[in-house]
Amino acid sequence: MVRPIAGAGTAEQGWQSWPAVAQWPALPLDAAEPPLIVAPHPDDEILGVAGLMATLDAAELVAVTDGEASHPGSTVHTQGELATIRRAETAEALRRLGLGDAPVHRLAQPDGKIDEDAVAEALTGRLTPGRWCLATWREDGHPDHEAVGRAAARACAATGAILLEYPIWTWHWAEPADPRVPWHRAYRIDLSPAAQAAKAAAIAAFPSQIAALGPEPADAAILPPHVLARFSRPFEVVFR
Repeated sequence: MVRPIAGAGTAEQGWQSWPAVAQWPALPLDAAEPPLIVAPHPDDEILGVAGLMATLDAAELVAVTDGEASHPGSTVHTQGELATIRRAETAEALRRLGLGDAPVHRLAQPDGKIDEDAVAEALTGRLTPGRWCLATWREDGHPDHEAVGRAAARACAATGAILLEYPIWTWHWAEPADPRVPWHRAYRIDLSPAAQAAKAAAIAAFPSQIAALGPEPADAAILPPHVLARFSRPFEVVFR
């Protein structure tokens, strides 16, 4: 269900102090082949599971959109320019993770108007029984995230692949013990200092999102410090 993403959201301190977080089981890192990582927009995969990608030292990326609508009223860049910038940022982020040679499949779906059926078909063609498919959670609150999550779920059901859903905006609108979130399906991915550092470097590869494009409100940062704090943890979370 699409949810309003406004204000400061739930502070990271609130998540860190929730005892349940430490009790979630560790995700067994037993992927038999490089996982298929599905990103609605450039940077979603980095925020959600860059640490896992660095830990496994393997990934195949499906970039559903080029994120051209991140700043719809920008006074600095056109949507075409933003798409070019964000593609380059993804390439640099992967390089910083040590995954510069990872395959990247661009579906060129319109940002904000994803064709769920087309995404499901594209993913089905790349999945096999038992392969990991990591996609944004189906109820993450953002329409593109949810469409991609549903498409991935359909593709996994059709192929026998293993769906792992990573929350992004859930950490903003939800609260600890929020009954709208399937915490009973949560698994932790504890990150080594090296994986944490690689993830931080990869996030920093997205200046178009973490810094203002210009002085006008329409060019404000999409990922200000209070949002980034939720992705600077020594662990990541997926729903299985």
